[in-house]
Amino acid sequence: MNKTFSAKPHEVEKRWWVVDAEGKTLGKLAVRIADILRGKDRPTFTPHTDAGDFIVVVNAEKIHLSGKKWDQKNYYRHSGYFGGLKTFTAREVRNTHPERIIEQAVKGMLPKNNLSRHMMTKLKIYAGPKHPHEAQQPKPLEV
Repeated sequence: MNKTFSAKPHEVEKRWWVVDAEGKTLGKLAVRIADILRGKDRPTFTPHTDAGDFIVVVNAEKIHLSGKKWDQKNYYRHSGYFGGLKTFTAREVRNTHPERIIEQAVKGMLPKNNLSRHMMTKLKIYAGPKHPHEAQQPKPLEV
């Protein structure tokens, strides 16, 4: 009789990928990144185990949003005090912290549990083309 395979975290080989976000549509890019962070691209995918890879995203400031989303899409932040809700358009966020746009899109596509918080630590996002992860020898990932 066959047993159900369940991947263990120490048995999974972690790979490093680099993604160039220049000209890529935000939603399509975020779906692909979320799948790789979870490990859904592997035949040994196990939902309760971190079997995903590391992803380095460069050129986050050159991401593409379709339609009028640069002016109509809103991002919210709350200070924790009464009346502390701040609202920013996507254009304002891109000018100040362009990595947050991709980070929040990917975070929304992961399951809402402690495992997703661990998966988000494997996502490295940089606004420009440079990144400090050359020692890991990341391979380019086509999206």
